[in-house]
Amino acid sequence: MLQRFLNRRGGSNAEMAFIDHLEELRWHILRSVVAILILAIVIFSFHGWIFANVIAGPINPDFISYRLFCRLGEITKVSGLCMPPIHVDMQSTTFGGQFLGTFTIAFVGGFIVAFPYIFWEFWKFIKPALKTNELKNTRFAIFWVTFFFFLGAAFGYFVLSPFTFNFLAGFQISDMPMLTTRPTLNDYLSNLMNIILGCGVAFELPVMAYVLTKVGVITPKFLKQKRRYAIVILLIVAAFITPSPDWISQMLVFIPLMSLYEIGVFVSKKAYREREEKNKKNEWS
Repeated sequence: MLQRFLNRRGGSNAEMAFIDHLEELRWHILRSVVAILILAIVIFSFHGWIFANVIAGPINPDFISYRLFCRLGEITKVSGLCMPPIHVDMQSTTFGGQFLGTFTIAFVGGFIVAFPYIFWEFWKFIKPALKTNELKNTRFAIFWVTFFFFLGAAFGYFVLSPFTFNFLAGFQISDMPMLTTRPTLNDYLSNLMNIILGCGVAFELPVMAYVLTKVGVITPKFLKQKRRYAIVILLIVAAFITPSPDWISQMLVFIPLMSLYEIGVFVSKKAYREREEKNKKNEWS
């Protein structure tokens, strides 16, 4: 499979050396890294404003999501949607903790912002291996992959993170005032980045369904038959992505993921129909 992929990338020069492909891949990776570094430098230059207004947003009582969910709770009469304000005092237990934390914010932020360019570089590497009819089926691939990634990242940041941190910050193992939740900066950043990146990857489900159907790995019938198993798996994924064990935040993850699964079934039907029409044309020709 790897050799066939490399031969197809080589076009007329099917015997293109393996080392040449690696060299080209190295330049794609290098350009992606440079893009991340440039954006990381920009983010690092404004780290104070970015931390106060973006990174610390989900634990800020004035965060827009808290206000919107309170309004939604009033409309739907679901009191659990209106979360009480929290006050979180973070700490850094090492001299270099805040400095290294700034690097984490800069590089992860640089990767998220540069994601469209990174995928574009990846796409440029694999595009020569695709046939003309395959390229028609992958039209707007960069747009859809980027769209679902940012949609998932926004969901994780604006929806899941506030519920997660609000629950964990207010949870008490006992009524006795002997324990105080005082997370480290690294702990907070780790949880926030995992939620954002995890949701960004999870929201690629429709794109994966389309691609896997196109290559013949799955069919819409298969997805329908496995729906009951998908529900269980997505519930587990929701519990894994959501650090807090409350059912509201887990449902806030599960419902969008299940919706994406159904979108994946719809997209798979379209891809399967296109593949069947193509096979019929090949049989008649």
